[in-house]
Parts: sequence; C-alpha cells; structure tokens
Amino acid sequence: MNIKDCMTRIVRVIGPDETLAAAARAMAESDVGILPVANTERLVGMITDRDIAVRGLANGMGPDAKVSEVMTTEVLYCFEDDDIEDVLDNMGEIQVRRLPVVNVDKRLVGIVSLSDLADGSEQPVGEALCLIARQGGLHTQSLQ
Repeated sequence: MNIKDCMTRIVRVIGPDETLAAAARAMAESDVGILPVANTERLVGMITDRDIAVRGLANGMGPDAKVSEVMTTEVLYCFEDDDIEDVLDNMGEIQVRRLPVVNVDKRLVGIVSLSDLADGSEQPVGEALCLIARQGGLHTQSLQ
C-alpha cells in the first residue's frame, strides 16, 4: 500500500510572513497541530502548535511574531508513491509524527500522520511511535 492511499489530501498552508496568531487560528479552524509553510508554491518550512508554544511563547514572542521566526526550515517529506512501511520506518528514524507528501515534481499533494498509517498495521506503527517518542533528536525544542 502506498502513502497516496491513506494521506489527507486537503492541506491548509500558511505563509512565512503570517503571524503566530494567524497560524494558531488556522490550526484551530482546521483542527490540526501542524501547517506546511509555503512561499508562493514552494514549501519553505513546517510549523506546529508546539513550535508556537515552545519556540515562540516560551521565548517571549507574542502573537504578532512571524511564522518564519519559529518554524522548522528543514522540510522533511515523503512521496505519494512511497510504501507505507518505508515511510513509517523513516518517521521513526527522524522522530516526526507527520510528513508533508509531495508528487514527483515535489509539489505538495497532501500530509500523512502516524494515525493515518495505523489502519491495520499496529506493529509497524507501534515500533515507529517508540522511535519517535525517544528523547532528543533533530526536533528537540528545549530552551537553551
């Protein structure tokens, strides 16, 4: 089974010059915890509710701070034709719960979450979750 068979196709995107308040509102309206950040048609980052809280508010930034100030600029992604188990392994290795999905032209076509991948494959999802939940890694957001 491929990622395109289980991904979410409708994805709300926000610009890097938008405010943290606008990002938080967009997340609330869409009932999501992550937004891809795009400059025109190019994906330039990802912002999560945790980024807003830990990188933004905890560091004294207010609601008018820009998305670009707290977003993750290293965009990790998968392709829509990737195999689900390969993506699960990758998510565990890079410690993320969600990945943007791109087509062969590297255009955003969806987003896939760990819960999207849980359909009928409990063992690989459980293994990925154990790896994702380990302390440290690329996305550690501790105050320095």
